[in-house]
Amino acid sequence: MESNQKGTLYLVATPIGNLEDITFRALDILKNVDLIIAEDTRQTLKLLNHFEISKPLESYHRHSDEEKLQSIIDELNNGINIAEVTDAGTPAISDPGEDLVKEAIKNDIKIVPIPGACALINALIPSGLDTKEFKFYGFLPLNNKLRKEKIEEIEKEKSTIIIYEAPHRIEDTLKELQEKLGNRNISVAKEITKIHENFYRGKISEVREQIQNPKGEFIIVIEGNQNQVDDKSALNNLTLEEHYRFYEAQGLEKKEIIKKIAKDRNVNKNEIYQKFLEK
Repeated sequence: MESNQKGTLYLVATPIGNLEDITFRALDILKNVDLIIAEDTRQTLKLLNHFEISKPLESYHRHSDEEKLQSIIDELNNGINIAEVTDAGTPAISDPGEDLVKEAIKNDIKIVPIPGACALINALIPSGLDTKEFKFYGFLPLNNKLRKEKIEEIEKEKSTIIIYEAPHRIEDTLKELQEKLGNRNISVAKEITKIHENFYRGKISEVREQIQNPKGEFIIVIEGNQNQVDDKSALNNLTLEEHYRFYEAQGLEKKEIIKKIAKDRNVNKNEIYQKFLEK
């Protein structure tokens, strides 16, 4: 382990389920740093005990205040080598490690990533969907307005999309995605690397039928928008029937299609309803 005037911040990836997925390098770092900071010390202690590692352990999570962050930076500035770990997987992705990294950079502290398990990558690679370009959204917002905005953004995204979801919300989220995005191809990964690991693949409607009594951690991988029309005026040059069929081909239901047509043409949806009634 390198020594310098300031300490080094090691971002150590840990297993996302199967403890055998830890790397030799990760174990070496955890054995030799001065301090380990963890999102959940109870979870990390299980890992350390399993590998017979005894080191000072402190918590650092999304509810930690600025004072705690500054305390960690002060220790690094004073020559303490610190390993940061998350509950599982790679730190600084959808966790407070991101803020710690930014502050460490400001303080000219050396940061060393220690590669290992990453849930989103291990959900993507067996999905059967395009891996050349993808976009990670983490968890969707719970706030209705922000959630709607984020799903509208996802709807237009051409690259493969990856999102996390909790078991008690997975069914509602898939239903919402089908209504807003159409019946796209998806892959849902469950409990990656654990005993009950499973992958559900197919159209959203098919996957919804496959998932019964959901338990565990879920990652949803969604096919990008294959029918994206960059120039909205091109849609508006279609007849009403052609415009309707364009969205129908995406698997959208009538109510959602009429909303979209109205939005594209900047008219009230009742006007579109009326035109279809007249026909």
